[in-house]
Amino acid sequence: MTTSDAIVVPELYSGYPEVAFGGYVAGVLAERSGAGTVRVDFRGPVPVGTPVRIAETADGGVELGDVERPLAVARPAELSPDAPAAPSWDQAADAAEWFRAAPPSGVVDCFGCGLRPADRGLRVYCAPVPDAGLVASAWTPSPAFAGPDGLLPPALVWGALDCPGNWAGRFLGTQRPGAVTASLTGRILRPVTTGEPYISYAWLLSESGRKHRMGAALATTEGELCAVSEALWIDPRPAS
Repeated sequence: MTTSDAIVVPELYSGYPEVAFGGYVAGVLAERSGAGTVRVDFRGPVPVGTPVRIAETADGGVELGDVERPLAVARPAELSPDAPAAPSWDQAADAAEWFRAAPPSGVVDCFGCGLRPADRGLRVYCAPVPDAGLVASAWTPSPAFAGPDGLLPPALVWGALDCPGNWAGRFLGTQRPGAVTASLTGRILRPVTTGEPYISYAWLLSESGRKHRMGAALATTEGELCAVSEALWIDPRPAS
């Protein structure tokens, strides 16, 4: 449910227990901003099932949460649409099957990459593509999430750009389980139709201590880019 000054993230769209899925939250703020490319910075966990204030800011952005302590802030940004070539559908399908058959440690009941039924989650299961420097998933968005026009809502397209970065950090870098999205910059290049096949994939850009930067993209099976993103993930602090 959305009102002019508050949103309620449905419990279905959870990432960690009782915490809203970051990709969905970013997509909601990006759509509200109206900018072509948007950067969303997360400053705290967004709850599910609870009204949270949302408002435009004077600089053309959107913030979610209290004025004094917003939980997420969106701003217009720039992002190159360049991305590595997508792997083949067969390569992405093999990677997704590997993920499903032997779920890696750290998998939770996430709307984006959790092992849910097709009408309860996006099920973007990214695992390494041999000798490609990528993680990928063959992905067909469920018609259960279609808008009246059969398209996947933009907020859920953003959702498909979130989890791949996590698994790129885990499989290709040194990122630890329990990491969270600190920022997500994204751009949708063309509509995504439910019930049609796509390839979601991600790659490692850089790492420094607890910080990990990844790129991600969504492409058609012919390799045409549908959306691109760049994310910063941060590891949990070491136990004292």
